[in-house]
Amino acid sequence: MDCISPKEAALKVKRWPKATIAAGYRHTVGLKSDGTVTAVGDNKYGQCDVSGWRDMVAVAAGNAHTGNAHTIGLKSDGTVVAVGWNKHDQCDVSGWRDMVAVAAGWRRTVGLKSDGTVVAVGRNNEGQCNVSGWCDIVAVTAGDWHTVGLKSNGTVTAVGNNRYGQCNVSGWRDIVAAAAGYLHTVGLKSDGTVAAVGWNKRDQCDVSGWRGIVAIAAGSNHTVGLKSDGTVPAVGWNEHGQCNVSGWRDIVAVAAGCAHTLGLKSDGTVVAVGDNEYGQGDVSGWRGIQLPGN
Repeated sequence: MDCISPKEAALKVKRWPKATIAAGYRHTVGLKSDGTVTAVGDNKYGQCDVSGWRDMVAVAAGNAHTGNAHTIGLKSDGTVVAVGWNKHDQCDVSGWRDMVAVAAGWRRTVGLKSDGTVVAVGRNNEGQCNVSGWCDIVAVTAGDWHTVGLKSNGTVTAVGNNRYGQCNVSGWRDIVAAAAGYLHTVGLKSDGTVAAVGWNKRDQCDVSGWRGIVAIAAGSNHTVGLKSDGTVPAVGWNEHGQCNVSGWRDIVAVAAGCAHTLGLKSDGTVVAVGDNEYGQGDVSGWRGIQLPGN
């Protein structure tokens, strides 16, 4: 695999906005503009114990069908912290250095280094952590059983479970962002259109008509887009109202969990729809959430 120099990779990575809101299985995480982190929702495994975090620049929340979950934080010095469920060592990130982005999947954690290489810890039963050979990566995303990397040339690579074709991304071109759900993968193209592969039983891959998209998010069985005008389309499973976003305005970032959806507004507040059984949607009081790209 051809690699670019570490300096080139680092320069490319800096273009990518850091995730400042994250939606897990039953919890929600927000990065504040002062570098602290707030979280609401299910805390059975301590996945919301982030009140002591400082100097953070990005957050990620793991999904899990069992309800077990973890939360990842990327610090300004390139180190990574983790809290929550650690049965598969998915929180063993204390030795990580030079990280520029993080992603959390079901029972695993993925980190992107400044030199464009990728590391992963956690469950690897289906090869979803086999990323050691990757290089020239500028963004990573983690589904339940598969891991996706976006290369600087706009192509996409994937490892892990491919039972439903969720890793069939080798033909994708001109991709500027990727998102991985339970059994599907979504790619945002440079022209504002969106591609999707994988399981489509809930119509979560029906994005071919989308236009003017500037960001994407993939929940377990639904897909969310952010349009350039600040509105949000969504497709897929809507049993809990997680796709009821048509009234949203002034949105600058989106995140999708198992059955809830988050929108970050330009004023630093957050809106949420969908499952709120564990209080994962109780974000109406949040203020000062860091805007992407700042």
